[in-house]
Amino acid sequence: MGAPHAPLHLPMAMPFVNRQQHLQVIPGNCQLRPVIDLHYCRRAMTDADAPTFLAIDGGGTCCRFVLIHAGRHFEESGGSANPSTDFAATAALIIQRLGRVAAQAGLTENEMSAIPSFVGLAGLTGPRIRDRLRGALPLQHARLVDDRPACVQGALGTDDGYVANCGTGSFFAVQSNGRQRFVGGWGPVLGDEASAQWMGRSALSAAACSVDGIIPTSPLVREILARFDDAEGIVEFAGRATPADRGAIAPAVTRWAAADDPLARHLLEAGAHHVTETLRHLGWQPGSRICLVGGLAPHYAALLPDDMQRSIMQPRGRSIDGALALARNHALEVGRALR
Repeated sequence: MGAPHAPLHLPMAMPFVNRQQHLQVIPGNCQLRPVIDLHYCRRAMTDADAPTFLAIDGGGTCCRFVLIHAGRHFEESGGSANPSTDFAATAALIIQRLGRVAAQAGLTENEMSAIPSFVGLAGLTGPRIRDRLRGALPLQHARLVDDRPACVQGALGTDDGYVANCGTGSFFAVQSNGRQRFVGGWGPVLGDEASAQWMGRSALSAAACSVDGIIPTSPLVREILARFDDAEGIVEFAGRATPADRGAIAPAVTRWAAADDPLARHLLEAGAHHVTETLRHLGWQPGSRICLVGGLAPHYAALLPDDMQRSIMQPRGRSIDGALALARNHALEVGRALR
């Protein structure tokens, strides 16, 4: 298949030199163990002697696949992945993108299936769905977890701090003294407060209430009614919409909030209140680092209390950076186990 490629090799159990320590969640509890420094991981991507590994970071808006092989970086992205909301579509997307990445790297299906892989996906809520997805994927050495550890790893690295992830879905996390604790991540039916899909759903509900005369109309309501051809269209859309579909309404809310639409402003303030109260529930204290992650989260920044605003810091990296660090660590563990 294509040009000759470097042979696959699983990593040997070699110590790292001059590396910092990061933290990895052990599935099933909150204990953490060291993983590689993100900067070390990025340098390894250009090292022909580095181990081969695959990182998958998937959520409701976009799924990213990055393969590191023979010192080269191969990437595919696109599509949404959440096995809890659509298992068949998630499995099909992953299998399709694995084939594309393999083709880029000149690897056969058998070679690709043998690569140690870290799979972090929204909607991997427990062992039953993890085991089901593991059985559906052509990956022999895969570690499957939800998308939260990679996000926190990418945002904080080794630092103590707090993460508010408000993308299509939402969750909140604290990392302190080598431990992580998560709140939220229960999906579009049971949770996802302050997320884009929650914002979109809330705007649709508010538009319906406006039709009933329960709340005043507003420019946001009028835009939604026009967009969906009145209340009947809203009901039809709500019955078929995915979380990503509902999340696509959130930009209209933030746009009208900036124009002082009272309803849009109320919805944005409600999301910011949830962020504030959840961070406090997790134990946030003034001066503790806060990272706002996800497309909607930055819109809450100016609505948080002043002491929280002063504590906001840019994330150290992206979720895919965290997934790559966790994938490389997993590859080393696989290598030790196969020696």
